Amino acid sequence: MLFLSTLLLFGFASAQKVIQLNYCSIDEHHLRMDCKYAVPAESPTPYCKYSNGERLFDTTDPDEEQHAPFKKKARARIFPGNICRLLFKNLPNGKSNFTCSIKLADTGATATKTSVVFKQLLLPCSAWSVLFQSCSGLMLTLMTLPMLLDIHWL
Repeated sequence: MLFLSTLLLFGFASAQKVIQLNYCSIDEHHLRMDCKYAVPAESPTPYCKYSNGERLFDTTDPDEEQHAPFKKKARARIFPGNICRLLFKNLPNGKSNFTCSIKLADTGATATKTSVVFKQLLLPCSAWSVLFQSCSGLMLTLMTLPMLLDIHWL
């Protein structure tokens, strides 16, 4: 039993996972989505793909083929810091679902995360938009700090 629990714990501890999806608009019609992931230290560079159901927007896996309508609209790339970025041209009005999948080449294990993007609610890409999306606790603290300092001085 101890061996089985150790094996299961090691399996879960060494698996990859998608930590966060951030997105913003590059201009009025183009989307940038960053998928931050974690993989075991000894793992080779994983494959990344963005999809919507069976429709593959783009992938870094040479064995998978991009869905034809997205060949000129979508591009996925892996960047240092365990980030897979999707650039998507001509985002349609309304809401769109985007799923980021990270797959380890050696094991084939896959981790995914899905986000719904509303074009009308997209913030422009800037340091502030990334900060609002990824550090809401920090932003809340910074925004309430003046109020807390005023109370302390009374």
